[in-house]
Amino acid sequence: MAVRIRKLDSTAPDFRQTLDALLAFEAETDDAIEASVAKILAEVKHRGDVAVLEYTNRFDRIPNGGATSMAAFDVKQAELDAALAALPEAQRAALRTAAGRIRVFHERQKQELNGFTFTEPDGTVLGQRVTPLDRVGIYVPGGKAAYPSSVLMNAIPAQVAGVQEIVMVVPTPDGVKNQMVLAAAAIAGVTRVITIGGAQAVGALAYGTETIPAVDKIVGPGNAYVAAAKRRVFGTVGIDMIAGPSEILVLCDGTTDPDWVAMDLFSQAEHDELAQAILLCPDADYIARVEASIHKLLPTMPRAATITTSLSDRGALVKVRDMVEACDIANAIAAEHLEISAEEPLQWADRIRHAGAMFLGRFSSESLGDYCCGPNHVLPTSRTARFSSPLGVYDFQKRSSVIQVSEQGAQTLGKVAAELAYGEGLQAHARSAELRLKTS
Repeated sequence: MAVRIRKLDSTAPDFRQTLDALLAFEAETDDAIEASVAKILAEVKHRGDVAVLEYTNRFDRIPNGGATSMAAFDVKQAELDAALAALPEAQRAALRTAAGRIRVFHERQKQELNGFTFTEPDGTVLGQRVTPLDRVGIYVPGGKAAYPSSVLMNAIPAQVAGVQEIVMVVPTPDGVKNQMVLAAAAIAGVTRVITIGGAQAVGALAYGTETIPAVDKIVGPGNAYVAAAKRRVFGTVGIDMIAGPSEILVLCDGTTDPDWVAMDLFSQAEHDELAQAILLCPDADYIARVEASIHKLLPTMPRAATITTSLSDRGALVKVRDMVEACDIANAIAAEHLEISAEEPLQWADRIRHAGAMFLGRFSSESLGDYCCGPNHVLPTSRTARFSSPLGVYDFQKRSSVIQVSEQGAQTLGKVAAELAYGEGLQAHARSAELRLKTS
């Protein structure tokens, strides 16, 4: 199957409409999935462990007739440590290096969340206090592939934030545990690992069961059932986001090896047939060279079929007027991953307002960010980078306002509050403030 990636030109009269149609992605609500998830969540909420056990035995095809108790799904610390010790030295070292870099980066985010107070002239003290969540749940996919990097990216910011209890759930189809995932949990400081997945795991974390405590927030990606379950439990617990297909947008001035750019496009296209990879470049000859590289390199890819479908259905090579226009288009796209592969990337980065993560310069491949640069790889997709941010320490902490009104301050503020309260027709509010006013 040959890849047929579309080629667009920003000067075409219908360019914006064509681009908008290409970018449009709305996860279709599958009525069968929604009905199934609603039923699973209701049963977990009312039947607890019994329902979780039944669904996990069925969906994950647990061998030997299935587990007979939830204890079978708990992974002890000794098993996590053993998985880490048994890894080949190169893998163990890579996990530790990545974890260390992720931790160093996220430690810096704590500085932005320090609480503050200030005292007004009348002695009134106002401020903000920052506190960590008590308990969070981390969902780690375990179906088509295993993602130890996601364990690090989700658990380490929570630990840095001060979360005391990090509960990780991960499905194990056919009862097979991925040893790198367990090793990553050991390195990241996960406090409990439970080998369950799907909507039943989301429900257990949200509502709690006899053996699984309810959490304050659920983070981490999953399949359509997991996404539907996260939508439904939001409000009972917090969630990070509902992630869409992966995206990469490359802005290139034509000076980077075209093989590098082609492989960068592949790096996201191989995730999923719905993933999106787009190149913006002002040099038509260079775009042709990238296209040639795509055709040359694609047969060497183990996931060539997935890449082909992704690039053919949702990919594009776009000829733009200049790099200024490329930046304007990039802001409209608001991509999850944005590479600026150019001689002077900073001058173009200054023009970017909307992107999940920016990779500046030809040596900053997006794949490095996925694993070991340090910034989080859990990023906003489907143009949500216009209003949301990467996962970070701030997602595992919350802010409380601090208000200590002095006696003198109450005399001034009480009159203001009473006036506004009477205007809203809330007499008790007004009287509550007025009772603290001095009468003489």
